[in-house]
Amino acid sequence: MTSGQAAPAAETQLKTRENPHSKGMAPLVLGSIGVVYGDIGTSPLYAMKESLLHVGGVPSASEIIGIVSLLVWSLIFVVTVKYVMLVLRADNQGEGGALSLMALAQKALAKPNRIIMGLGIVGAALFYGDAILTPAVSVLSAVEGLKVAAPGLDPYIVPIALAVIIALYAVQSFGTSLVARFFGPIMSVWFIALALIGLSHIGDAPQILHALNPINGFWFMTSHGIVGFTVLGSVFLAVTGAEALYADMGHFGKRPIQFAWLGFVGPALLLNYLGQGAFALHDPAVLPNLFFLSAPDWARVPLVILATMATIIAGQAVITGAFSLTQQAIQLGLLPRLQIEYTSETEQGQIYLPTVNWLMLIGVVLLVLFFQDSSSLAAAYGIAVTGTMVVTSLLAVVVFAYGWKWGLGLAVAVVTPFLLIDLAYLAANLLKLADGGYLPLVIGGCIVVLMAVWVRGVRLLNTKAAQQNLSLETFIKAMETSSVSRVAGTAMYLTSTPETVPSALLHNLKHNRVLHERNVIVTIRTENTPYVPLAERIDYRELAPGFARIALHYGFLEEPNLVQALIQLRETGVKFDVMSTTFFVGRRRIRSAARSEMPRWQSQLFIKMARHSYDMIDYYRIPANRVVELGTYVTL
Repeated sequence: MTSGQAAPAAETQLKTRENPHSKGMAPLVLGSIGVVYGDIGTSPLYAMKESLLHVGGVPSASEIIGIVSLLVWSLIFVVTVKYVMLVLRADNQGEGGALSLMALAQKALAKPNRIIMGLGIVGAALFYGDAILTPAVSVLSAVEGLKVAAPGLDPYIVPIALAVIIALYAVQSFGTSLVARFFGPIMSVWFIALALIGLSHIGDAPQILHALNPINGFWFMTSHGIVGFTVLGSVFLAVTGAEALYADMGHFGKRPIQFAWLGFVGPALLLNYLGQGAFALHDPAVLPNLFFLSAPDWARVPLVILATMATIIAGQAVITGAFSLTQQAIQLGLLPRLQIEYTSETEQGQIYLPTVNWLMLIGVVLLVLFFQDSSSLAAAYGIAVTGTMVVTSLLAVVVFAYGWKWGLGLAVAVVTPFLLIDLAYLAANLLKLADGGYLPLVIGGCIVVLMAVWVRGVRLLNTKAAQQNLSLETFIKAMETSSVSRVAGTAMYLTSTPETVPSALLHNLKHNRVLHERNVIVTIRTENTPYVPLAERIDYRELAPGFARIALHYGFLEEPNLVQALIQLRETGVKFDVMSTTFFVGRRRIRSAARSEMPRWQSQLFIKMARHSYDMIDYYRIPANRVVELGTYVTL
C-alpha cells in the first residue's frame, strides 16, 4: 500500500478545448501553410532530381516533359482531387488521420469490426515509419545544398545535418507554440521563393508547358517499361505530404487548408516543378544538383538557409503528428499508457511524449549515419506513405458507403480510381525494397505487432476478470445483509470491467475487513469521437444505498482528469469531497500462465509493455495523496 505527494487543488478549473477555427480565416490559412504543408513543401528539393536521375544517363527532352507531366498531374489528381476536395470532407468532429478515419468507419458500421481496426492499426504504424524518414531525408537534402554553395564543406554535410536534427528533437520538451508563430511566415517565404525560381526558368524552355498535357505523362509510363514504373516511385516523392492535409485537419479546419492549397501552395509547387523541368531541358548537366543550381549564384547560400529552416518545419510537423497519433492510440487502447506532458496551459493539443521523442531521434540519427546522403534515403522513402494512402482509400469506402449513405456501389465507383493510383504508387515503391525500402516496413511491422499484442492481451485480461470476479450486483445484495464494519468517507475504485467487483475492493474487504459508507465504481471510457461534450461526459447511477457507479466518457484526443470530472459532477448536485475520498487503485502483477491463450513470446512482450506502462495515478490525474494501491497477481 503506497501513497503519493500533494494533490492538485480540488478547485482546479474545468478546461475546455479552444476552438481553433474561431481565430479568423487569414491566421488559419497562414498557420496551415506553415504546419500542414511543411512536408509536401520541401519535396522540390529531391523529387524532380530523383525522378530524372532514375531514367539513367541523360534524359531526352520528351522524357523530361513526360516526367514533369507525371509530377504535375500527381499533384492535381492525388492532392487536389483526392485529398483537398474529397477526403477532407470525411472529418470526425473536425479531426482527420488514420485513427480518426478508423473511428469514423467503426461508427458508420455501428459495431466494432476487427478488419477496420486492423486497417487503422496498419495506417498508424506506417505513419511512424514516415515520421522517422521525413526529418532524415528533408534535413539532409537541405544541408546538401552546401555542396553547391561551398564545396569545401562536403565532408561536414552529415555532421551538420545530425546537429540540426539533434537540436530539433532536443527542444521538443519546451513546446511548439513559440516556434509555431514563425512557421507560417517562413514557409510563405519558402513557397514564394519556389514560385519565383520556377518562373525565372520557364522561359529557358517554354516547351515544358507541354507537361500540362497528361498524355505526355501517360506516354512516358507506357513506353519505358520497368524504367517508367521505377520513375513513378520517385515521382511519388512529390506528394508524400498529402496525408498531412488530412491528419492535421483538426488544427486548422478543412476550408483554410483548401484555400491555402488552391490559392498559394499548389500553384507555387506547380510553377517550381515546371521551372526545374525547363532548366533541365536547357542544361541537362545540372541534374545532380538541380534545385540549388536553379537559383542565382547570389541566392544559393540564403536558399540553403531557408531550405534548412523549411525542412526543420517539415520535421516538426511529423514529430508533433507522431505525438498526437500516439495519444490517440493510447486513448483507443492500442498502446499502453505513456508519459504525456502538456506544454501549453491554453492549447490542449500541444503535448510532448518523452519516450516517443527520444526513440524517434535514435531512429533518425541511425538512418542518417547509415545512408549518408539524401538520394540513398529517398530510395527508402515512399513505401510507408503509399501504404497509408491505400489504407485511407479503403476506410473511405466504408465511410462513404455507410456513414454518408452513398451505398456501397457508388462509394466503390468513386474511390476505385484513387485506390488504383495508390496501388500503382505502392507497387512502384516496392521496387525500392532492396535499396532500403524495407526500413519503413520493418518499423511499421514492429508497431503493428506491439499494438496487436497489447489489444489482445488487454482483451484476454478483461475477459478473465469478467469470468473470475464476482458479479457487482450479487456482491451488493450480499453486503445488504452483511455485518461487515462500515467506515466514514467515500471509496472510489477504478476498473475497466464495471459489471464485476473490482479486485481492489475485494482486497480491501479481505485485508482491512471494512467497507466505506459510500463506494463508487469508476470506469473511464474512450469514445470513437475526438471530443465528448461536457454535458455527455459523466454517467452517474446510484446502484443501492452506499453504492454508485460513474462512467466517464472522453474522446480519443482528450485528457482524462478524474478531479475535473468530480468537480463537474458536484455542480450537478452530486456531492463529492475530494479530500475525504480515498481512491483505491489495483496494481496488477501479470505472470505467464502454464497454458496461456497467447503464444509465450506474445505474453512475455505484453507483460513487459504492461510493466513499463505509465502510472495510472499520474495519467488520470488522480490526487496522489488520496490514493491507496492494492497489488494482485494475474496469470495470462
